[in-house]
Amino acid sequence: MLRLYRRVFVDTWERLNREAAEERARLPGFDNRVAIVLILAALVLVFQEYYGDRPNFDAVLGAHYGGSKYYSLYSFGWWSGAKILGYFVVPALATWGLLRGRLRDYGFAVRGVGQHLWIYVALFVAILPVVVIASYTRPFLETYPFYKYAARSWVDFIAWELMYGASFLALEFFFRGFLLFALKRTMGAYAIFVMIVPYCMIHFHKPVAEVCGAIFAGVILGTLAMATRSIWCGVLIHVSVAWTMDLLALMHTTGLPGSGRFLGELSQLP
Repeated sequence: MLRLYRRVFVDTWERLNREAAEERARLPGFDNRVAIVLILAALVLVFQEYYGDRPNFDAVLGAHYGGSKYYSLYSFGWWSGAKILGYFVVPALATWGLLRGRLRDYGFAVRGVGQHLWIYVALFVAILPVVVIASYTRPFLETYPFYKYAARSWVDFIAWELMYGASFLALEFFFRGFLLFALKRTMGAYAIFVMIVPYCMIHFHKPVAEVCGAIFAGVILGTLAMATRSIWCGVLIHVSVAWTMDLLALMHTTGLPGSGRFLGELSQLP
């Protein structure tokens, strides 16, 4: 195990540190990108915490949509939209305008993704048994899916899962793209360990096992993103696992849309 850890992780981190040292040698001096990116990241996280959640929808638009059967879905639209705005639109604009970079240089490149798909498959196969076991626990069933009307109709289910998937794309770009590749020149592989601190903290309202798991997932996905220079394997694994968790939770409780088992928003635990 120790030999595998060194081969997969330590050797990769050392290579990333050598690449970063070569970049610093070509561009000596203070790296303004570190200050820009970390301050911007802090502001984005403040926005998410204080303005990007569903209670903010209630305060701003609640009176307008109060009588709608899709009120809860609209509130999650606000939640997902805040993730897309803060985690994707803002850093993308900063990449172009402040850092004078290209999105493909910050992990958004798709070239070469196919040759790394086996990594995604291996990770998904490794995680799936853990997810299946967790799906039988009460905290899991009380948490997922976040949108409690997901089983009411296929419109609810598909709209929710598309919003959910889009939020993960934005999240991966922010943490495994924007942060890592902007910090790489100065910090090398150590940028991964800077990134996992806020990444862990955004999970604080979820079950504690998932919060702790986010630390290790952040290290693995961060290393993978930096090694492959792409966030797309991380996007695939994140979305696949999230959708699988929702499907398992529904199968254990309300069933899929059209099953006739959905009774309402209240939890329907076995």
